[in-house]
Amino acid sequence: MQTLQEKASQWSGVDTADAFAIDDTNMFQKLGLQIFINLSTNFYTRVYDDEEEEWFRSIFSNSKKEEAIQNQYEFFVQRMGGPPLYSQRKGHPALIGRHRPFPVTHQAAERWLYHMEKALESTPDIDADSRVKMMNFFRHTAFFLVAGDELKTQKQQIPCKHAASKPAES
Repeated sequence: MQTLQEKASQWSGVDTADAFAIDDTNMFQKLGLQIFINLSTNFYTRVYDDEEEEWFRSIFSNSKKEEAIQNQYEFFVQRMGGPPLYSQRKGHPALIGRHRPFPVTHQAAERWLYHMEKALESTPDIDADSRVKMMNFFRHTAFFLVAGDELKTQKQQIPCKHAASKPAES
């Protein structure tokens, strides 16, 4: 049985070494806080303005844009070598658990990645090498979440081992 990381690599086309190349450099020190804020702002502006894919925009309909931006940039800062802003405010990131209420499908991952790639391209001061490393991380992580979501779905479909032995009710 494949691990979630193996599925993420297979589905994303990004091997684990490339996905975690962001750890070779302290991206926070290299780019600074404002770049992460700008990236997340660019990303969520695109998401909330997505007129092509209403189904995707609707995933975020119960979230406040400003809060979504803050959650994302704080997570990115923490994950990419900065202070633990996200954990200090919200606790452990627990990505799969925090995304459990949302439909994290292959289609949703691709749409998320589409917006993130455009946000990376439109955020000044992110050099090409950092952009590639970040996109590889994002792509792998998006499909890690898809694998986690499918695991959740599988668990819901598997009955309890005792279910078959219970007598039928009359």
